[in-house]
Amino acid sequence: MRVYNFSPGPSVLPLPVLEKAASEMTDANGTGQSVMEMSHRSKDFKPIFDKTESLLRELMGIPANYKVLFLQGGASLQFSMIALNLAAGEMPGKGKKVSYIDTGIWADKAIKEGSKYASVEVRASSKDRAYTYIPNAPAPSAGDAYYHITLNNTIVGTKWNKIPDTGSVPLVADVSSCILSEPIDVSKFGILYAGAQKNLGPAGTTVVIIRDDLIGKAPAWVPAMLRYDTHAGEGSMYNTPPCYGIYIIGLVLEWLKNLGGVDAITKLNREKAELFYDYLETSDVFHSPVEKPFRSIMNIPFVTTEKDEKAKAELENRFVKGAAAAGLLNLAGHRLVGGMRASIYNAMPIEGVKALIYFMKRFT
Repeated sequence: MRVYNFSPGPSVLPLPVLEKAASEMTDANGTGQSVMEMSHRSKDFKPIFDKTESLLRELMGIPANYKVLFLQGGASLQFSMIALNLAAGEMPGKGKKVSYIDTGIWADKAIKEGSKYASVEVRASSKDRAYTYIPNAPAPSAGDAYYHITLNNTIVGTKWNKIPDTGSVPLVADVSSCILSEPIDVSKFGILYAGAQKNLGPAGTTVVIIRDDLIGKAPAWVPAMLRYDTHAGEGSMYNTPPCYGIYIIGLVLEWLKNLGGVDAITKLNREKAELFYDYLETSDVFHSPVEKPFRSIMNIPFVTTEKDEKAKAELENRFVKGAAAAGLLNLAGHRLVGGMRASIYNAMPIEGVKALIYFMKRFT
């Protein structure tokens, strides 16, 4: 029996994708072999790779002057690679000036990693109110090498509704938990990066979309595997890429295109989120801690209205266990913030949200 998986990642995948992958497990595209067995440089794998990149470019409207890279190491490795490639000095140590906006735990991790290789200035932060809002974004500082934001904050459930205008300073964004959930103007960014395990596919693949003029800026001391020019120059084939992950991403993109593309999934995502937030607004037991103008449509944290901390923890623990028993999995909030969280990515059907609300209405 299929359950409703509200995990923030690795997360739910479309059932048609899983079924197609299962049917091709031992014989993909009539080759008599699994994608997991194919050489990444073979004539059998090349059409799979090319289709995946082509579909991503089509669905996101990626301009021709941007490279699409399929890498490994997750978004967490990009926290380092961005600084190493765009702002590192000629010798290891502090490099060029860069700006970051602190909107949550993942943004903070990006700041800490960037600070090892660049001269980081945190231009604004929402930490003062437990990251429940998006702060105003000041203009870049003169001479900034880049300006970094986390477009959707998976743990705290906030999102940027207005893209900052950074002028000639390249805007860099972590879009791991919101890629392809709504339209995005790629041309406003220098780099977009995303771990695949939320809206794209299985864990193990990282997508980087980078403007051509930002490639080749890393100093000579930066290792080959951490350089964008290494991977761009070899078409993501400098070493063995995550072949099976790329294949599944291609199937997910094909599913999304057949659904009607980004416009269609945007309508569905907003409907799902509105349905859930409307319920939280009327509930006497649960509420959203996030300020209304900044609420994510992908990750929705919620807490109980119980005031006593011990009773609150017990109630929320009972809720998570009861929901799991009812086939509603992975609703516990992040270990650093507690509470509950429903991640309703592209592949979560609206029936899953309705089933969760049904359970919540009957929970006491």
